[in-house]
Formats: sequence, C-alpha cells, structure tokens
Amino acid sequence: MKMKKLNLTATLWEEECVWVAKSPETGVASCGDTPQEALSNLKEALELYLENARDLGLRDDLEASLTSAHKFTALIEVSA
Repeated sequence: MKMKKLNLTATLWEEECVWVAKSPETGVASCGDTPQEALSNLKEALELYLENARDLGLRDDLEASLTSAHKFTALIEVSA
C-alpha cells in the first residue's frame, strides 16, 4: 500500500530549557533540545501514531483533520 503524504501543523514552545512540539490535529507531542530536534521527534511520533491508528481501524475518525486543505493557526490572548 502506498503511503499518503500529509501536511500537518505543529506548534512549538520552550518549556524549562526544552522545546516542545505538538500536532493540533492529533494531540501528539514530543520534545527536543532545539526546535529542529523537537520537530524531528514529533515527525517520528506522528508516523508511529498514524501507523497504529491505521492498524487499529481508527484512521477514518481522523481523516477530516488530517486532510483538510484549510488549516490556520492563531495567537489569542485570554484572561486566566
């Protein structure tokens, strides 16, 4: 079976001297010492997650968020 290429978004932030990268579409997160390392680790974690989702028959539940052509990120300020 040919693997489909997906374009997913990632958010990154620094947390206690480590960079965290998270995919909003899946909730999968990883970390690294640099932003590049965090993204690389996130890519690996996403590939494993999606492979498991496919094997478990859960991929269809994620399809809309994974394949949407319209994705945006925004920074909003809230009071807490």
